[in-house]
Amino acid sequence: MDTQGWKSKARYFTFQGHRIAYWTGGDETAKPLLLVHGFPTCSWDWVPIWKTLGAKRRLIACDMLGFGLSDKPRAGFGGPRNGKGYTIHWQTDLQAALLTHLGVEDFDALVHDYGVSVGQEMLNRQQQGTGFHRLGQCLFLNGGLFPEQHRARPLQKLGVSPVGFVLGLIMSRKGFGKSFSEVFGPDTQPSEAELDAFWEFISHKGGNRIPHKLLHYIADRVTHKERWEAALVGAQDRIGLINGALDPVSGRHAWERWRQVLPDARQHLIETVGHYPQVEAPDEVAGKVLDWLSG
Repeated sequence: MDTQGWKSKARYFTFQGHRIAYWTGGDETAKPLLLVHGFPTCSWDWVPIWKTLGAKRRLIACDMLGFGLSDKPRAGFGGPRNGKGYTIHWQTDLQAALLTHLGVEDFDALVHDYGVSVGQEMLNRQQQGTGFHRLGQCLFLNGGLFPEQHRARPLQKLGVSPVGFVLGLIMSRKGFGKSFSEVFGPDTQPSEAELDAFWEFISHKGGNRIPHKLLHYIADRVTHKERWEAALVGAQDRIGLINGALDPVSGRHAWERWRQVLPDARQHLIETVGHYPQVEAPDEVAGKVLDWLSG
């Protein structure tokens, strides 16, 4: 599917005054699987595994606030939980609103990168009895589950610095392509056409101008480290990690930490890929996800 085909399938709903793009598909009679994307991309990331997963599950995905085709507010935003910027709590509220909009109660989740923190927040709310009561399994792809294991890229470090706004001023298709390719495995590098597609969604509605606002999640992970890790420990029988070992941000070192902290949780290491395993090894990722979900 090309980007225009994906865009044509988007549906929209309103969340706290903002227009949110979302997609549904797959087997409408099967248990829903919520897909939560990463930074700086969007639900387009799921296209390589969409058809395979959809053969067995009902699929639901949205572009979170500030990403993809959804609204990208620059000022006067934050919702009731936050007056400063895009937080993981706000994005988790969005996922709850989407499920309510679709009338979904029982569901499983597959989350990646930025989305792993949303997954941890969903698990924590479930364990505290404050939301997501019917969440079943939650499966994770590469992401900063343990903040001390997260190895920020140079542009991320710039984005969270006191002059972080500069990142939005200098971010270009060429610079993005170089930086983004560095988190992929050497044998699974994105083509120029694939980079163009990712950039098309990132730059939509000027999204390339607000990465420093979206990077708020790095601080969130430090602030909420204890309870988000406790959420994983308390759900070891229902979680799993599929990890691309060659990811410089959250690769093998993060997988090793997962095994240490969560000895009873499932894990699967893909030795030859990097930060986007669903893009770099779609067949292996989709197969493992469906295998775990059927267990």
